[in-house]
Amino acid sequence: MPIASRIDEVRSIVRRVRGNGDSVGLVPTMGALHEGHSALLRRARQTDDFVVVSIFVNPTQFGPSDDFEKYPRQLEKDAAVAEELGVDLVFAPTAEEMYSPDSCTYVEVGELTEELCGAFRPGHFRGVATVVSKLFNIVSPDRAYFGQKDYQQLLVIERMIRDLDMPVEIVACPTVREADGLAISSRNEYLTPEQRSAAPAIYQALQKGAEAVRGGASAKEAEAMVAAHIENEPLLELQYARAVDPHTLAEPGSAGPPILLAVAAFAGDTRLIDNIVVEE
Repeated sequence: MPIASRIDEVRSIVRRVRGNGDSVGLVPTMGALHEGHSALLRRARQTDDFVVVSIFVNPTQFGPSDDFEKYPRQLEKDAAVAEELGVDLVFAPTAEEMYSPDSCTYVEVGELTEELCGAFRPGHFRGVATVVSKLFNIVSPDRAYFGQKDYQQLLVIERMIRDLDMPVEIVACPTVREADGLAISSRNEYLTPEQRSAAPAIYQALQKGAEAVRGGASAKEAEAMVAAHIENEPLLELQYARAVDPHTLAEPGSAGPPILLAVAAFAGDTRLIDNIVVEE
């Protein structure tokens, strides 16, 4: 399984694949591959003839107080995981390869990036949209695979490809969870044992909120219920608990489903996010 670090390498390989009439699937990641990533790769392997995983810790989506420097980087281990899952190509560029020193072009997606995480991480989704659009241009995939744990990111990318007429199908895959409900994330490894024991309260809160929504609770009532459950856990500090329209992230027009319940909370310095979509 080749590991390519240069854009021209990837384009050359994909060109040969395309010449054979094969479909191409892309799983964009920042590495530190875990079971959530593995689920995306398995889905891509089932669907596409040629599977590419990108491993790139993207500096443009990190803010000044974010964890860019300490974000785990383990290319050798990640490549072994990818190979075991049948990936055909790992694209692991440097920041210098992806961004020239005088780079000044960004992709901005309005409205959807102003709510939830976007309200607390200015510039984050601009960095996400920019790097994903670059990856689409480099790999030219038929399909790209994203997890629903990063629900707002998923919506932003779907809107970007619609608005810019990108010929890529976005495949949304369910959130993968630990046995106690905690959404699997690369940042979970930062948690102390005590914080790890407290973290499942986030999913428990979302489940309570979802049950209330199904029973006819308003968005504000559901938000208050979710927030109260998390705030009752002393090792968690709530950043936001929101109940919004799952398509627009705006205030829902009425009580009951469909509603997206979304949470961001800190366990020490580690920021954890999770969500549940309550369907009609």
